[in-house]
Amino acid sequence: MVLLQLDPFLNELTSMFERSTEKGSVWVTLKRSSLQSKVDKNKQKTAGEAIEFRCLIRATDGKKTISTSVGAKDHMRFQASYATILKAHMTSLKKRERKEKKKAVETDKKEWELKKPKKV
Repeated sequence: MVLLQLDPFLNELTSMFERSTEKGSVWVTLKRSSLQSKVDKNKQKTAGEAIEFRCLIRATDGKKTISTSVGAKDHMRFQASYATILKAHMTSLKKRERKEKKKAVETDKKEWELKKPKKV
């Protein structure tokens, strides 16, 4: 896994989306992280220092995995760029096929009424 800066990460994420347009998927995960070991965190807690948490973002297309770390200062700029990339590449999604519930329920009712014996 390669830890990239913000702009190279966004560029590589764009190319991942473009490669997977016809076939494939891209998985993006976000996780809160301090990028420190547990020992270092415990030392900071006992010393009373505040731990700066960052957002660890990973993306993979099954073949290549990239990641970046976003701090509190850069998260608004990153979020805007990430949203733009997602909006641009949502065109290759397939429309979900749904069965209409209302029609299915009505046909079931009609079939049931035909089978039901009539009272005189």
